[in-house]
Amino acid sequence: MSAQITVEELAGLMKKAAGITVAPEELEQRTDVGFDALGIDSLGLLGIVGELENRHGTPMPPDAERCKTPRQFLNLVNSTLMAGA
Repeated sequence: MSAQITVEELAGLMKKAAGITVAPEELEQRTDVGFDALGIDSLGLLGIVGELENRHGTPMPPDAERCKTPRQFLNLVNSTLMAGA
């Protein structure tokens, strides 16, 4: 498993943890759209963070659940994973 989380993986996590289906291609084009506009609330984001922690065995930064957009989230989480890799 790569240390980087892809847009595809995030789209899968959004479906699994928050029940929101967004096609990876659409998410790729909308990485600067707010999670709220995509239908993900703070609880959904918390679920995604928890799922990532379980998957990677790495605690995510506390700021992860406060990210406003997928791009911000991916940048933060990937830099954390890269630092721990």
